[in-house]
Amino acid sequence: MTDSAVIEIALQTMVVALKLCLPILIPALVIGFVISLIQSMTQIQEFTLAFVPKLVGVGVALLVSGNWMLHTLISYTQDLFARIPGLLG
Repeated sequence: MTDSAVIEIALQTMVVALKLCLPILIPALVIGFVISLIQSMTQIQEFTLAFVPKLVGVGVALLVSGNWMLHTLISYTQDLFARIPGLLG
């Protein structure tokens, strides 16, 4: 196994991890920003006011993109396993 193969696998792993994290992180960040903006304007500092909408947003994001995320992860794993014989030789 060469060092370029290791770097390629690591880069591909990071790209897949980023692809899988974005559908969850983006709604949580946007909802968190909007709620914190509203809280700062109204002077209401309630923890559950920020937590519950984020939880709902992440749940909806998982329902919408969960199938795509699972197929992406399965495809990456199958590609990685198919690449193993070429890496050993």
